[in-house]
Amino acid sequence: MTYDELTPPERRVWDAFPAGTAVDFRAAPEEDPAEGADWGPERTVRGEALRALLLTHPTTAGEVAKVDVRGARISGQLDLRHGDITCPVHLTHCSFDAQPDLYAARLGELHLWRSVLPGLSAVGAQFESFVALSECRATGMVSFSSARIARTLYLDRLSVESARAEERGVAVALNHTVIGDAVVATALSARGEVRLDGATVTAQVAMSSARLHNPGGIALNAKGLTVGSDLTARGLHAQGSITLRSARIPGQLDLTEARLSSPDGMALRVSSAAIGEMWLRDATPIEGTVNLRRTQLQLLHAEPAVWPEQVRLGEFTYTTLLPHLPAADRLPLLVRDEYLPHAYQQLTAAYQRVGDDTATRLVQLAAYRRHRTTLPAYARAWSWVQDITVGYGFRPLRAAAWLGALLLIGTIAYALHHPRPLKSGEAPDFNPLFYTFDLLLPIIGFGQESAYAPHGGYQWLSYALIISGWLLVTTIVAGITRAISRP
Repeated sequence: MTYDELTPPERRVWDAFPAGTAVDFRAAPEEDPAEGADWGPERTVRGEALRALLLTHPTTAGEVAKVDVRGARISGQLDLRHGDITCPVHLTHCSFDAQPDLYAARLGELHLWRSVLPGLSAVGAQFESFVALSECRATGMVSFSSARIARTLYLDRLSVESARAEERGVAVALNHTVIGDAVVATALSARGEVRLDGATVTAQVAMSSARLHNPGGIALNAKGLTVGSDLTARGLHAQGSITLRSARIPGQLDLTEARLSSPDGMALRVSSAAIGEMWLRDATPIEGTVNLRRTQLQLLHAEPAVWPEQVRLGEFTYTTLLPHLPAADRLPLLVRDEYLPHAYQQLTAAYQRVGDDTATRLVQLAAYRRHRTTLPAYARAWSWVQDITVGYGFRPLRAAAWLGALLLIGTIAYALHHPRPLKSGEAPDFNPLFYTFDLLLPIIGFGQESAYAPHGGYQWLSYALIISGWLLVTTIVAGITRAISRP
């Protein structure tokens, strides 16, 4: 395309390009680019004219060339596929008729602030500086799949709606994208899936106050995401699944005041991930299943009320649990999955680290009781005996109470009715207290049991005391052994 083939608005852009001068077609700074379809030829620039300008690179010595167009209607497609464009491209407050195609292009800096466009394709593109789509509105997918961006990607207050069937419900695609600085997507609004799977971000991902809407599907797919520091999503509202499987986030995964909803599916999947800290402080109760299996955390901040009815905890590990609450408030979470000894061990270790011995014992006791439900009938019976008598060794005073009660019963019974001596004249004087001791304690002997023989119901009482003594002593020994062996 030659200069003579350009329209007057396009000539203004070409003339301003070598010196990097801005060309502003706006009638007023606050006008809405969504009305761009009604803008006339006096502010229309063809995509092919911009392509020709960017690929020919007319320059002026001592000046920095730059496309800086504001408030124009970009008619036709801006096709920069495989182009090598080193100058900054600023097309702000513009209205695009067609989706720009930057496939495998190499660009310096791209700035589309507050523009309206039917989507953007930058698959495999390379950007030597930052890319900004702040406050843009897109009626189709915005894709930077497999792109490389040297500096920050700005998607703050971007509004995207996946409207075409070929996009398969994807609103923003950053899968396998490499970003040299950060992703700023605060107040992002997306109707459709936001993909960050396999992406690498050197600094952080900021998604606070984002609104992700993809009911029944995946709202945020960050499977295998690697960030240098944090993923901040304070106040995030997500209708659809949040997936962070195998993510690597050494800093914080901050979901403070988040609202996550996928009632019929997986609301939050953070499995096989390695994360420094996960914050769910003041978050709305999650609607849907949560999967934390095989994830490693240094710190977890979550109130018990935030967890849904189904939480998967297999091999989930953490070091610190906040806020510090009584064990009775934390234990209900562990029964929302199948019995997993590891889950109880983790909670026990968390209380041990802060020196809360009472909570530690309660969690261990709850673990034995939960384990009992997995045992066969005969083992459950023996487990019940240990629980009732000594609380699996965590209730030693209960054993003393049982012994005292049986001793009292036997002493009163045999004081009222002395058993007859086996050998008259040779038996020691009868003592109901020590006779009952002889029956209850299988090891210690006071010579009373072997010298006297009760009859009738009292004989059955002696059998009951002997059996109870054996069971009680055996249970006490087992409980004491378990208590000594615990760390």
